[in-house]
Amino acid sequence: MPIRLIVGLGNPGPEYEQTRHNAGFWLVDNLANDIGARLQRETKYNALMAKGSVAGQEVYLLEPQTYMNRSGQSVGGLCRFFKILPDEVLVVHDELDLMPGAARLKKGGSSGGHNGLKDITAALGTQDYWRLRLGIGHPRTLSLQQQVADFVLHRPRREDQELIEQAIDKSLLVMPQIVEGKFDAATMKLHTA
Repeated sequence: MPIRLIVGLGNPGPEYEQTRHNAGFWLVDNLANDIGARLQRETKYNALMAKGSVAGQEVYLLEPQTYMNRSGQSVGGLCRFFKILPDEVLVVHDELDLMPGAARLKKGGSSGGHNGLKDITAALGTQDYWRLRLGIGHPRTLSLQQQVADFVLHRPRREDQELIEQAIDKSLLVMPQIVEGKFDAATMKLHTA
C-alpha cells in the first residue's frame, strides 16, 4: 500500500527550529524543497501542509503546528477528511535510541515515550502506521549531563548535526520506494547505507 501522508514532527516557532526534537520537520522541509512543494499554513488542521508528487504518487506533507504532544490533532483531522488509512501514513521523528547518523524505518510498535507518537496513536486509534526514526542519540550515550527533555529541546553539537543531516539525505534517497510501498527494499537500502 503506498504512502499518502508524510508527517514531520517538531515544535513550532523560531526558538525550536534548530532543536533535536525538530528533526522530522527538517526532513519534510527538505522533501518539500526536493519535489517543488510549498508548505503553507492550513488552519483547518493547525499545520503547515503541502501536496506534491513523489515517484508519481500524490502525497500530502504535514508539519503540525501544535506542540509535539498534540500532533495527533492535525494528523487525525487530515486522515479523517481525506480518508487516509493508518497504513498510508509515514511519521518522521527524532529517535533517542539511535545514534546521530542512523535512520530506521518500521511499522507499528510502542511510542517509546515519544509524546508526538503517543498523541498520533491516540488520534488514529492504532499503532500500525509507518515511522521513519532519525537518530539524535541519547544524552547518556553521548556522555552529556542533560535531562532528556532538556536534550531534545537543544541544538545538536555541530558534528551530530552533520550526522543527522546525512541520515536525512539517506532517507530522502529511499523516499520514492517508501511512497510506492516498497518497504522491504527501502529498509534494506536505508539500514545498510
